[in-house]
Amino acid sequence: MNKSLKKYFPIFALPTIVAFVISFVIPFIMGLYLSFTKFNTVTDAEWIGLKNYITAFANDTTFLQSLWFTVKFTVVSVITINVIAFILALLLTGTLKGTNLFRTVFFMPNLIGGIVLGYIWLSIINSFLYNFDLTITYDAKYGFWGLVIMMNWQLIGYMMIIYIAGIQNVPVELIEAAKIDGASRFQILRKVTLPLVMPSATICLFLTLTNSFKLFDQNLALTNGAPGESTTMVALDIYKTFYSRMGWEGVGQAKAVIFFLIVGIIAITQVVLTRRKEVES
Repeated sequence: MNKSLKKYFPIFALPTIVAFVISFVIPFIMGLYLSFTKFNTVTDAEWIGLKNYITAFANDTTFLQSLWFTVKFTVVSVITINVIAFILALLLTGTLKGTNLFRTVFFMPNLIGGIVLGYIWLSIINSFLYNFDLTITYDAKYGFWGLVIMMNWQLIGYMMIIYIAGIQNVPVELIEAAKIDGASRFQILRKVTLPLVMPSATICLFLTLTNSFKLFDQNLALTNGAPGESTTMVALDIYKTFYSRMGWEGVGQAKAVIFFLIVGIIAITQVVLTRRKEVES
């Protein structure tokens, strides 16, 4: 069996490897190169060194503003999504009736596309704010909390399912032993359940962190950065720089590289730190 696997593995793996190289590796390398050039098309790229990176930080205040807005949004979203999802997972692994129905209902928002989701919540939020002669783009705080609410509504159900899987894998014998020893529900949660659910927490934190940082479709549909550019997140700022500012294509590419490095470093750091907290059952 092992000999057959070794013999035929390259044949079956080759199409996937080729597709990965063509669709990811080559565009990534080209994008990295183009971030050091001034170009309108790939064929007329002119090497200018670090000028695009300097421009992104020194001559473009919208980039730093969008980065700070994205960081604030990510921190709030990651905390609220994971806390609420974990609480719901605890409730739906208990004695509550109709748990399968609740799980399905909570998970369904994750199936809706980003643009559609953004326009749905734009209508909902504006319908409420119209009562006060306001819109979501009247003030940046409305756009911020609108994005947070929408992100929570979309991802809580997905994260809840992952937490449920983790909670259900906690050995019943450990919980019963803790009860016999006189541990309270809170002590069982803190000393038994949470440490054993950390693998699920690692996954959920990674998904919410990266999805929050990379948010684009919903930001475009819900606020499009308004008012001004105060609710523009980094992905939308890169898009606007690349497609809406003539001669700034290289700067937009440089922003994309910086954004990739920031998200990559934060995500890897989060995974390393949370995996250290994991305990084998």
